[in-house]
This record gives sequence, structure tokens and C-alpha cells, in this order.
Amino acid sequence: MATPAELRHYLACWFQLGKSVQVQQRGLSLCPSPVINHGQYSQAFEDCWQQLQLQGLGQCFLEGTGQSLAELLGGSWDVSDCARCAMPIVQKVGGLPEISCPCHDLPNWPNTELPALG
Repeated sequence: MATPAELRHYLACWFQLGKSVQVQQRGLSLCPSPVINHGQYSQAFEDCWQQLQLQGLGQCFLEGTGQSLAELLGGSWDVSDCARCAMPIVQKVGGLPEISCPCHDLPNWPNTELPALG
């Protein structure tokens, strides 16, 4: 099951690459900047997280994905690393991996010239 901390990390990583969270029925697109400040989540990120919770996580989807943020916290999804780009992705517990990663529509990604982390 994805935890709130894992979900926040997942969103923070994708926000840094320019992905946004779409809020259905509101027409909102949220992508805070900066995401990290002095090694911690920035105030912009914290404000965005609060806004997402106020809008209802069931109405919020990371751009390029089909699962709501509420579904990801529902116990049927785990956060793991994409085999293609090493970014965090969600995977159905006991199921097959998603066909595509949110990176599928990013130009010049994955960037294999970046140094490996870890």
C-alpha cells in the first residue's frame, strides 16, 4: 500500500520534471515550484499538498496516469521504481506493471547522461 509519505515523494519527483496534478471537475492544474527548499519540501509544495487534500484526492490525477491519488492510498497500489527511467511509479499490488510510465511523454527522458543516484 502506498503511504502518504510515499505519495508525496512520488508527486515531488514528478513535479520537478514539470508534470502536474489535474483536478477533475475543477479544471485545475497544479505544479508547485520550487518543490524542494533547503533539503525539505518547499512551502509551495506543502501548499499544493493541502490544496489537493481540500479538492479531494479522489478528483486528483498525476498528468499522464489513470489512477486518482485517493486510489493510490487505498491499499491496492505500491510505489516502486520504473525500470526505464528509475523514477517512482505506481504498481498494482499483486498485479502486472503499468504499460507506461508517466515519463512516456517527456521529451529527452530518460536522460541517460545524468549520474546515477545512490
